[in-house]
Amino acid sequence: MTEESVSYTGMGIQITVKGMTCDGCEQTVQEALEGVAGVEDTTADRTSDLVTIDGDAALDDLRQAVEDAGYIVVG
Repeated sequence: MTEESVSYTGMGIQITVKGMTCDGCEQTVQEALEGVAGVEDTTADRTSDLVTIDGDAALDDLRQAVEDAGYIVVG
């Protein structure tokens, strides 16, 4: 992941995810990420294309989970 697709906030890590178009998409991305070791909580927002992840998961694992769920991590 490039620095453009990931930002570290006081609340966790934010990644930009393309392809979420409905509540079901948000839920799918959240569930995929919550299956990654080290993830404590997630919030997906399709209107901003941002997903916030709380925890200490590896970025490559987060990217792989999103892509395996059928979505695109930008960057």
